[in-house]
Amino acid sequence: MKTAIPVVSGVADRAARDFTTKSGCLDAFYRPATSALVKRAWRDWDERARKHPNATLLLSNAAAAVGRQRSGAPTQLYDLAYLSDAERKLIDELLGEGEVTGVVALPDGCLAQIRESVLAGIWRVRIGNEPASEYVEVGGVPQIVRRAVNDLTSVDLVIGTPPHGAMNVQPVLAEIRERARVWRCGMDAHIINLTLLPMSTIDLTFLQQSLGNGPVQLMLRGYGACRVQATGTRNVWSVQFFNSRDNIILDTLEIGGVPIVALAADEDFQDSAERLHEIIMAYFT
Repeated sequence: MKTAIPVVSGVADRAARDFTTKSGCLDAFYRPATSALVKRAWRDWDERARKHPNATLLLSNAAAAVGRQRSGAPTQLYDLAYLSDAERKLIDELLGEGEVTGVVALPDGCLAQIRESVLAGIWRVRIGNEPASEYVEVGGVPQIVRRAVNDLTSVDLVIGTPPHGAMNVQPVLAEIRERARVWRCGMDAHIINLTLLPMSTIDLTFLQQSLGNGPVQLMLRGYGACRVQATGTRNVWSVQFFNSRDNIILDTLEIGGVPIVALAADEDFQDSAERLHEIIMAYFT
């Protein structure tokens, strides 16, 4: 369903207050030198680390955190406020831009922009514009996504009288309402394939109006494209897949938590930990 992103009020301040800066020790990357070449490599690493100490520490901590991360576990946040402009640029260059981007509507007209790095499960989050709050987050999806859909959506789905010409929208809405009411964290998502249902344009329009617009929109681009949108009804998501011509080839509703297509998995975390260690070693040695 094509829905707009509304601006609602109450969450940005809380998001900013929840930022945490994790600390750690650079010594984790030191090993006993076994040759003059290795010793020189570690001296070079030392020199670069001294030039970018905060960025080095952040990357080291993120690498350790993503290696320990598991699906469903709390995320780890690393504030960028204390980094210099050069260090932020370095973080941008090393983490890059991955396949998932999105926006989260926050209070007072504020938007949070989220972007997965080239390493699945490591995200960049930017809240507001000038001045903006920025941080790196390790987890399946930034916690601000889950917070927004829990705090800024309606528990109750009110089913009104469908317009003249509607065919099958009422039983679909009844199914959505029942599934959304009983869904709890840990349960599998319930998927309704709208592509296969005999739904008219009138049905789909009334369905969208009934569900409402939610605070989260994510775009995934890989071999194809996928748009994941929270509706205004809690635990109900629109998940649409597109072909290379941007035509919808699969249109579904998911009743559950954040759709799995947008989440980093356990195997992603392990792979990202290995790759980030390699990036750190390649850059700093």
